[in-house]
Amino acid sequence: MQPYTKNWTQVTEFVMMGFAGIHEAQLLFFILFLTMYLFTLVENLAVILVVGLDHRLQRPMYFFLTHLSCLEIWYTSVTVPKMLAGFIGVDGGKNISYPGCLSQLFIFTFLGATECFLLAAMAYDRYVAICMPLHYGALVSWGTCIRLAAACWLVGFLTPILPIYLMSQLTFCGPNVIDHFFCDASPLLALSCSDVTWKETVDFLVSLAVLLASSMVIAVSYGNIVWTLLHIRSAAERWKAFSTCAAHLTVVSLFYGTLFFMYVQTKVTSSINFNKVVSVFYSIVTPMLNPLIYSLRNKEVKGALGGVFSLKSWKGQ
Repeated sequence: MQPYTKNWTQVTEFVMMGFAGIHEAQLLFFILFLTMYLFTLVENLAVILVVGLDHRLQRPMYFFLTHLSCLEIWYTSVTVPKMLAGFIGVDGGKNISYPGCLSQLFIFTFLGATECFLLAAMAYDRYVAICMPLHYGALVSWGTCIRLAAACWLVGFLTPILPIYLMSQLTFCGPNVIDHFFCDASPLLALSCSDVTWKETVDFLVSLAVLLASSMVIAVSYGNIVWTLLHIRSAAERWKAFSTCAAHLTVVSLFYGTLFFMYVQTKVTSSINFNKVVSVFYSIVTPMLNPLIYSLRNKEVKGALGGVFSLKSWKGQ
């Protein structure tokens, strides 16, 4: 790192540009992102409510799904409200303090890593259910589910500690304008007056470790699932078994596809505008789509949703 000198002024606040090139469409984008955010909240809250109220869904797969829904709510709430405030010109809507910026980056990274591990835990659940159905109750007991979920949250929380500590050691002496809609690592590194080589290396290794560890569990789980399905003679039984994995595979493909693109390449010279588009996809679009994917492809969830929200159900209570 370069030594700090008295001629430098330490930045205490950042200004987030957001989508600076769409001045004439600010209101349109505000309405679009607000609608998506509210839709995300309603969908995920509905999943949590339905799983909690319907005893037929009190199973490990839906236990992990409620954790995923909770995570999606927090994941979008870390960035979207601040972005919306910037769109409509709320006083200080685009400004964020230096500690607030690091906190936002920490929480966003923590939740992103946790989602990776939760998706891996859900893949393991599907693997045991399809490949070892007779041992499912013993291998995926409620105690095991609770320990797996706790481990996902704990490892996710530990993931950003070193990267954020190293970020806090960098010097920011101006300019203080972040070309993004939230405090992400790459645009922050572009503003630093320090040598960011070591920080980029650590970010790359931590991101790669999280993605490889979780994706390896998913790949091994589905490799075994495919091998088992190939040995099922009945086409109907094979399709029934695969359909229980289809929603999870779709979610994994959407989430990991964008994450591998964003966080395995960390060079600050990469296209900021393209990175912002990809960031919108995995931080806003994917959390909105996930509940739809799980509910539309799952007869049990659709049936439970209809039961919980039907007038007859409420009258009966």
